[in-house]
Amino acid sequence: MGEKVVADTFDLSDRHVYRKKLAQCLEGLERLLSEQRFDRPRNLMGLEIELNLAGPDGMPRMRNAEVLQRIASRDFQTELGMFNLEVNILPHRLSGRVFDQLAEELRTGLAYAHRKAAEVDAGIVMIGILPTLGQDDVVSANLSDVDRYTLLNDQMAAARGEDFVLDIEGVERLVCNSASIAPESACTSVQLHLQVTPARFSDVWNAAQAIAPVQIALGANAPFLFGKELWRESRPPLFQQATDVRPPELRNQGVRPRTWFGERWIGSAYELFEENLRYFPPLLPICDDEDPLRVLDEGGVPTLAELVLHNGTVYRWNRPVYGLADGVPHLRVENRVLPAGPTVVDVIANAAFYYGLVRALADESRPVWTRMPFEAAAENFDAACRYGIDAELLWPRPGRSGGVAKVPAVKLVRDELLPLAAAGLDAWNIEPADRDLYLGVIEERCRRRVNGASWQVDTFHRALGAGLERDAALAATTRRYGELMQSGEPVHTWPVGFPAP
Repeated sequence: MGEKVVADTFDLSDRHVYRKKLAQCLEGLERLLSEQRFDRPRNLMGLEIELNLAGPDGMPRMRNAEVLQRIASRDFQTELGMFNLEVNILPHRLSGRVFDQLAEELRTGLAYAHRKAAEVDAGIVMIGILPTLGQDDVVSANLSDVDRYTLLNDQMAAARGEDFVLDIEGVERLVCNSASIAPESACTSVQLHLQVTPARFSDVWNAAQAIAPVQIALGANAPFLFGKELWRESRPPLFQQATDVRPPELRNQGVRPRTWFGERWIGSAYELFEENLRYFPPLLPICDDEDPLRVLDEGGVPTLAELVLHNGTVYRWNRPVYGLADGVPHLRVENRVLPAGPTVVDVIANAAFYYGLVRALADESRPVWTRMPFEAAAENFDAACRYGIDAELLWPRPGRSGGVAKVPAVKLVRDELLPLAAAGLDAWNIEPADRDLYLGVIEERCRRRVNGASWQVDTFHRALGAGLERDAALAATTRRYGELMQSGEPVHTWPVGFPAP
């Protein structure tokens, strides 16, 4: 959905034409795969982070257009809400000191953006959900003034045919309605891209699915929404419900939601693209002039524009991506699990853990997905979102006896997954100093059982205990979070509460 989309309305024939074009694109993808036209292994990774704008008072600021104008960099783009930005880091080769390089680029870029935002009484906050957001902040009037967002909102609202319903029961319960998809803009995440060959795609995707719950448990950073304390990572249930174009009757029939963990391990990238066409009606039936099969017949490489656009409206937590670079097609796994923040060090530590672990698991002779039912991974994802760093997860028992057992996430990470992640980073030829620094952050997070969500909750309750009203406590927590985020120290070192006056 990052591409520019311009259209006004669609007539009844548009979806029929688009569906046929999608089928041609899928056939084109199948031919590209069978003819082995894809890029050779290049060990390339990419990083995107969605950001919030908040003022010195901790409240959201609807000023992304003004801030972007001042930043004046292609690295920064709009996101769904007027209080959102996104920063994109150019692809890097996974080797050497890449994580330190990424950290430095992010620190420099975010510091510059923060200074520019301050010119319009705002600042950058990296957090899963801004605690001070209210229902009145996430309405269609506050969607970014970009054609693709307006069009997507209109099509999703029309497909649903009634208000979107948010009903999330956690520590507290939130129930409310929305006439638009704007509540989705509350979710700000990190996307980690990894370019893979077709032969490796299914192993990498299956590995990413298996460890998505672990990523959430370690990185949870979104415990509040609209003033309520919900799940430790409230983005996934919010995102699913805010984009759910199914009325209750279709849910009861078993129709899949567009925000989806999935339901099975896969054997190829093609299966995911085919599944997207089979299960999900087009939302944006905008046709390109390209004839993908003719392009292939003439020896060229098609953009598969319709397939790419449709794929961007199915919100898998690990999404397949088809792309072209210098006229050569490639495939990527886009990992969309993690919330933004809390600090650059935390973001890079999460990335190092992911890239190392996914490499190690994909290389195993008896992969974890052959020893664990997919249903266990889906159950783990729910548990991790609910309980964060205190979650217990199902994982294959050691040895060949088989079966799975429930184990605390922090124990699983420290005893089994951190050594695997280290081996995976070694396989990428990551500098040992980088490996040890960033995996050390993950280890300390586990040892202290502290992540962004636990810090937010503990600090919020400390503020309530000091006599602040709920809204004031959320604002104070957000301000303190922003201060500590700017300090750059990883979240497990942050003091809970507020400094003495």
